[in-house]
Amino acid sequence: MEDSNGGDATDHYWSGSPDIGSRPRQVELLLPDLDLRLTTDHGVFAADRIDRGTRYLLREGPQVREGAVELLDLGCGYGPIATVLALRNPGARVWAIDVNPRARDLCRTNAAAVGADNVVVAEPDEVPVDLRFDACWSNPPIRIGKAALHGLLASWLDRLVPDGSAHLVVHRHLGADSLARWLDGQGWATVRRSSRKGYRLLDVAAGTDAPR
Repeated sequence: MEDSNGGDATDHYWSGSPDIGSRPRQVELLLPDLDLRLTTDHGVFAADRIDRGTRYLLREGPQVREGAVELLDLGCGYGPIATVLALRNPGARVWAIDVNPRARDLCRTNAAAVGADNVVVAEPDEVPVDLRFDACWSNPPIRIGKAALHGLLASWLDRLVPDGSAHLVVHRHLGADSLARWLDGQGWATVRRSSRKGYRLLDVAAGTDAPR
């Protein structure tokens, strides 16, 4: 099995209790407006370098709309998306959600290291049930399987405010186009923002009328 970096993948990064040994290292996230060094470790997604899809999302994704105050990084890993969103949007609160405890610890460490004190790292069940999000950004865990992925996305996309949006990066070979069709069919209007080297950036509008 391969992840989108082309390296070996295991189920550790979507496990609630990764048992792989710890071996921390640092990776560089270089963007036009930011240059960050983030700590990674075994047992989390893209531990050896910033995932190409994540970098593409952060470079080519839209700006967060003015006035947005609650942002979501779904499946935050060690925090590249959450930290960048927080630094770019200091007036917003960024909820960094992951089931992997090692990933959550790393995300807290990285947010503190870069001064992103508006990041809130949490398990999914720790997010207040009545909280609604202005936007969700995610490099979603495609390899958990289609049914599980659909359930995951449905549960969080339903928590967008009426004019909210989600911005996802998915590789074509991992089902980006079929996912876009499913989202659209479920009432979340989905358009392909751009495509590069097999990656699709999907903009998803909050759905209001389709039964799910």
